[in-house]
Amino acid sequence: MSEQDCSVVLLTLATTHPPARDLGFLLHKHPDRVHSFTEPMGTAHVFYPEATDDRCTVALLLEVDPVGLVRGRKGAPGEGFALAQYVNDRPYAASSMLAMALKDVFRTAMTGRCNARPELAAAAIPLEIHVPAVASRAGSDLPRRLFEPLGWRVAVATGPLDPDVPAWGESPYLDVRLSGTLRLAEALNHLYVLLPVLDDAKHYRVGGDEVDKLLRAGADWLASHPESDLIARRYLSHRRELTRSALARLAEVDDTEPEQLDDALGGAVELDPPDRPLSLAEQRRGAVLAVLRSHAARRVGDLGCGEGLLARELLGERTIEHVLAADVSARALRIAGSRLGVERMSDAQRARLTLIQSSLTYRDERLTGLDAAVLMEVVEHVDPSRLSALEATVFGYAAPGLVLVTTPNVEHNVRFATLPAGALRHRDHRFEWSRAQLRAWAGRVAAEHGYTVRHLPIGPDDPEVGPPTQLAVFSRAVAA
Repeated sequence: MSEQDCSVVLLTLATTHPPARDLGFLLHKHPDRVHSFTEPMGTAHVFYPEATDDRCTVALLLEVDPVGLVRGRKGAPGEGFALAQYVNDRPYAASSMLAMALKDVFRTAMTGRCNARPELAAAAIPLEIHVPAVASRAGSDLPRRLFEPLGWRVAVATGPLDPDVPAWGESPYLDVRLSGTLRLAEALNHLYVLLPVLDDAKHYRVGGDEVDKLLRAGADWLASHPESDLIARRYLSHRRELTRSALARLAEVDDTEPEQLDDALGGAVELDPPDRPLSLAEQRRGAVLAVLRSHAARRVGDLGCGEGLLARELLGERTIEHVLAADVSARALRIAGSRLGVERMSDAQRARLTLIQSSLTYRDERLTGLDAAVLMEVVEHVDPSRLSALEATVFGYAAPGLVLVTTPNVEHNVRFATLPAGALRHRDHRFEWSRAQLRAWAGRVAAEHGYTVRHLPIGPDDPEVGPPTQLAVFSRAVAA
């Protein structure tokens, strides 16, 4: 195929995380070579325009064969406008063809696996992405609506469709630049889903398997994305039955009873002795409030607020000026708003509360400016592979002066007679830590982000297995 017979679509991704050349390990593509792959629509090339320890950039260049694309097209004879099959923007603009090439070429990187550098694959690193020609007839604001909720900073440049004919107006093709600190696998999955969404077209017939592809690539972020309906609709080519199926399955992710995310055992296990006046949940909230009072925190975030029980008590503290209640679940926030009586609050009361939908594994500027952040029975609901993203968001980006983390003590589980041996306290728990494991995690996080940490028991402190709940109190270290 000669140069005259094809056109190219380009995407570049760069990092400055030292040593930057390790990007080659994450992508499983050596920086000193050009890698070429045969795709149904042409040929994909991976190469590195720059590869130093200070900065490394990888480019994905897709050579599209317009004639070959039509030759392999499935459909009824004469389908569509015959000339339009050959004269269109598919060989020039980022679309589902680039997304497919991205997945084929970087398939292993998209899973987050890297045996050579597993710690780097799990880490959020600075990334810059440039897609010079993005088709977006919905306007220049759509890339921001899609990427900013995921933690990206978005810069969009536009220009006239034809500089010599101003009357034709703005071009629908955008120059999009993304920058942010994310895991590489996250970035690739964002692009895989959202490039076709921006373009709002696919070069192949969309079937039921596309729902599974969408939910796999968007597993960690799509359910909480404010544009999830639009993303599903466009990704699935506006096929109503597929869109309904995808949204219904996303709703299942968002349908856990909020009160069940509070170290629950489904009523099967009694966490407190029958004669104890306070439940373990009440003791947790009491311990958190006591620490907040001792630090005179004024602006407090209840991150992972669930049904709002802690937020309600925080609002009852006169010394707390503002409460930010955040949760990834829209359903939980609706319940919290109802239980807090938001609609019945006075203007002065309402001004003290902000309810937001947010995921703690993505940067959100609304989480900044807090004196204290509380993660009460939250971390154990996060996949271990996502904990580094939570750490980067809470301790690195939001960086409040005080962070309180409560989590179950797995050693104490043997004291629950009706809990099967080896079972976790709740079906949604991804893990439960021993006291030593929490101390190891908390010590590392504190050292990496400039905090000191101390540990407190919550509930009866059994001399053999410790308390049922453990509390880590992180205080930002003050420079001498």
